[in-house]
Amino acid sequence: MELNSPRYPRDMQGYGARPPNPNWPGSASIAVQVVLNYEEGGENCTLHGDSGSEAFLSEIVGAQSWPGQRHWNMESIYEYGARSGFWRLHRMFEEAEVPVTVYGVATALARSPSQTAAMLDSEWEIASHGLKWIEYKDFDPEEELRHMRDAIKLHEEVTGSRPLGWYTGRCSEHTMRLAAEEGGFEYLSDSYADDLPYWLRLNGRDQLVIPYTLDSNDMRFATAQGFNSGTQFYDYLRDSFDALYNEGEDGYPKMLSIGLHCRLAGRPGRAEALRRFLDYANSHERVWFARRIEIARHWKKAHPPKTFESPSRLTKDEFVRRFGGIFEHSAWVAERAYGLELGRAHDSAVGLHSALARIFRSANEDEKLKVLTSHPDLAGKLARAKRLTAESTAEQASAGLDALTDAERERFESLNKRYTEKFGFPFVIAAKDHGKSSILGSFEARLANRRDDEFAEACRQVERIAFLRLSDMLGEGSSA
Repeated sequence: MELNSPRYPRDMQGYGARPPNPNWPGSASIAVQVVLNYEEGGENCTLHGDSGSEAFLSEIVGAQSWPGQRHWNMESIYEYGARSGFWRLHRMFEEAEVPVTVYGVATALARSPSQTAAMLDSEWEIASHGLKWIEYKDFDPEEELRHMRDAIKLHEEVTGSRPLGWYTGRCSEHTMRLAAEEGGFEYLSDSYADDLPYWLRLNGRDQLVIPYTLDSNDMRFATAQGFNSGTQFYDYLRDSFDALYNEGEDGYPKMLSIGLHCRLAGRPGRAEALRRFLDYANSHERVWFARRIEIARHWKKAHPPKTFESPSRLTKDEFVRRFGGIFEHSAWVAERAYGLELGRAHDSAVGLHSALARIFRSANEDEKLKVLTSHPDLAGKLARAKRLTAESTAEQASAGLDALTDAERERFESLNKRYTEKFGFPFVIAAKDHGKSSILGSFEARLANRRDDEFAEACRQVERIAFLRLSDMLGEGSSA
């Protein structure tokens, strides 16, 4: 659908203040997911047809690519991961009975048949980490898609089945869209946006995303602002576990992803820190160690995608039709709000109210006054003649203003008259926040205000009414 106004593609909203309870199996307070990146033999190397050597995630401080040359030291560091580090980690996870998801670079798996066989024998999930462990940011979409398809084909040849999860890592802006459009992945992981899985709508397809991590990740042994010792790594993993475990105990279970590399965590001094952490996590109850594919399948069953017509994606006519009455008889507020930079963060009562309120607040005093005077008197002639909008009718009824005694009605009529004569606009209050006596008390108190102060208060009440209407319309709570 073509929109004639700016739309912000990023999602700054997520699950908000109240994330869903994932209902992990066994009522677990935390899901712990270990990823072992298998990249050794898939990295940049002139032997692989690349223009230069690898320069990323190694023991060599300040490493640079050597154009047109093999980098013997770099190659040997990657070889350590395949020859020694993998087997150390494999034994550790087998002993701890911790399931693992492998992010397997297809060409690396093809060059390591023994390690691949061990992964399969241990029933580890092998997700795809792309065709090669290289940077894809400058690839055009067609070439990246070709690499993706080649990776799937090679992965299936080497492991016997196609990958069901995908993580490029060094991805482009097109990666997620291309992987979703490929259609065969149960989840994608080129995201660090949350502590829980989430659904992403890509070109009309609901795609599950299981976010990954760059903080609880041994890559920080090979980067600036990183870990200098196994103790630091252990402390960080333990603290991450404790924070998420405690949130789970408080009713908000999350997922802890841990990222490992054979050539990094497979070194003895780091592996021992990892062992201590596994022992620590295993000492707790209600911990679910899971492969990512199991998390994906659980999430699809427990939290399937919901059909939701996003306000930010409506056409202008539909947007104004639906939200033009949020500010009483003032469709111009919605018309102008449609031209703002709307996005996923505005697809909630709070977010949409923010956009509409921005327009109202930036309006001149005459425009604001027209909004105020569009509101009916409380329990006035329009109410008795049943000529209120549906929203105003429901709001006044919620405060009991549709069932007044003769004495109460006379009092409202007197207050309405005094108020309008003094200020030049009707008394406006968010009736759903009050009962009859509370409204009458506010009426009396606000009559003592100066006009400027009362004008500002009336505008605040208009905004509150708008928020309550949006909350009802979008099926959300009204506590804000």
